[in-house]
Amino acid sequence: MLIKSLLSAFLMYSRIPVPRVEWREENRRFALCFFPLVGAVLATAELAWYWLYAALGFNPLLFGAGAASLTLIVTGGIHMDGYCDVCDALASWGGREKMLAVMDDPHIGSFAAVRAALYVLLQAGLFAQAGEWGLMLVCTLVFVQSRSFSALAAVMFKSAKAEGTLQSFRRPADKRAVIASGLAFLAATLAAALYTDSLCGLCAFLGEVLCFVYYRLMSYKKFGGVTGDLAGYFLQLCELAAAGFAVFADLIRSFAL
Repeated sequence: MLIKSLLSAFLMYSRIPVPRVEWREENRRFALCFFPLVGAVLATAELAWYWLYAALGFNPLLFGAGAASLTLIVTGGIHMDGYCDVCDALASWGGREKMLAVMDDPHIGSFAAVRAALYVLLQAGLFAQAGEWGLMLVCTLVFVQSRSFSALAAVMFKSAKAEGTLQSFRRPADKRAVIASGLAFLAATLAAALYTDSLCGLCAFLGEVLCFVYYRLMSYKKFGGVTGDLAGYFLQLCELAAAGFAVFADLIRSFAL
């Protein structure tokens, strides 16, 4: 069951080739427990790209563009899709039912297109600025932490809809196992980040916590709970905010020295 849950997590939340398993609830009981491991694979890919950048010494702009592209290549853009849907919903300025309907629309609106482009540009710029190994490691650990927070929210926050992608993982989930594993991943990665760079690691984690609080307040107020699209929106926002907090903490430290 554990192996099938692991494969279910990778099949749903990444484009990493793994053996297929049947789409059955029992095969997804612990899938959210393994969700952070998708982030660990992404972090490994980013660090390999950084190693290549350091070894060959090519332009930081190319490194930043490649790093931002990797986040979409490994995940298949599933979380960016949710981010775009929520951006369109919020831009509609409609009531709860209208915004939920906008999120269900498969078409992308102009607001989502603009904000997605802005997001990728900002993320590429932040990666390009993370030139030191320690800072880059902190930024890649964020991929594990954001998915840990997302898994916790999936089982702890109320759902806005009775059906949907999030519900298909939330309903069969072993909540105690998800919470225990999510907290364990957060503790381990936070310890690693603080050991590597205490200031940047702490600032990145602060950015994640603020996004987690915002996610809860905003989703309850505007949508009546969380959905799969909102989970993707949170994850993207969390990763950008955490990287931004870490990079600017490093910049302020550099100016202060």
